[in-house]
Amino acid sequence: MSNIFQFRRELVDEYAAFSRSFIRIGAKDIAEAVDAEYAKGRYWPEPLIQINPNYKRAQSIDQLVAEGFLHPKTAEIFRVGPDRPLQIFQHQQESLSKAKDGQSYVVTTGTGSGKSLAFFIPIFDRILREKAADPTPKTRAIIIYPMNALANSQLEEVGKFLKKFDDGRQPIRVARYTGQEKTHERVAIAENPPDILLTNFMTLELILTRHEDVDRRVVEHCDGLRFLVLDELHTYRGRQGADVALLVRRLREKFKAQNLVCIGTSATMSSTGTQEDRKNRGRERREHLVRSGDSKGKRHR
Repeated sequence: MSNIFQFRRELVDEYAAFSRSFIRIGAKDIAEAVDAEYAKGRYWPEPLIQINPNYKRAQSIDQLVAEGFLHPKTAEIFRVGPDRPLQIFQHQQESLSKAKDGQSYVVTTGTGSGKSLAFFIPIFDRILREKAADPTPKTRAIIIYPMNALANSQLEEVGKFLKKFDDGRQPIRVARYTGQEKTHERVAIAENPPDILLTNFMTLELILTRHEDVDRRVVEHCDGLRFLVLDELHTYRGRQGADVALLVRRLREKFKAQNLVCIGTSATMSSTGTQEDRKNRGRERREHLVRSGDSKGKRHR
């Protein structure tokens, strides 16, 4: 149907007829009151109209390779077709520049704007360059997800870029270590460390403190870690945020990662207004939690 608003009206009318088919109201005044509530649209929200933003385009991966900005192998990895290189957005190219300079950064941009590529591309580039100089297997990047489902999804997504390579010649190895793995999978990771490890902060905390041989070897392979990524950064707030902040400090010390680049991503964090404005918004949210009786608000009172 070409008219989406007409489609909505027909859908609402059909659902209204269905929802009212179970009872017949005999009292005229009550029937009129119910009809008035349905007419006002009380039982369904108004149409939601949103604008899909058109993010500013920057250079293609092939152009960046030609300029020597990226490793040549990245042009083979990041493609949307055999004859079509990936063209990145402006915020992704700015992320690349910061990672090149060894700066930590946070990417706050909308859903579907390629936040994952804003850290995967610079990580792949650094790993490819370092492996050319020292091919010793080791884990050079850890990506932390708040939920295992996100780690599973990301493993599948990054796998799409690498599936064109046979197992024996994959330039980058990515593995998941979240507690879902069977014993033989954990052993395989301990014996042959991936370049990039996908995990969650609880598992990472656990393997730092647990003395099992498999976990100890996984940790040892992270010595000199280059990148630490916190996806969905907005989820780490309050007490959990403090725990994760301490975990990052311990990781930096444990892995002797003095030049560690930390990256955060989020689609829901705001950087608008002054710092005082952001503090006030945070204070208002906390006060709302307390007033509404939210369990988290109660714990923080």
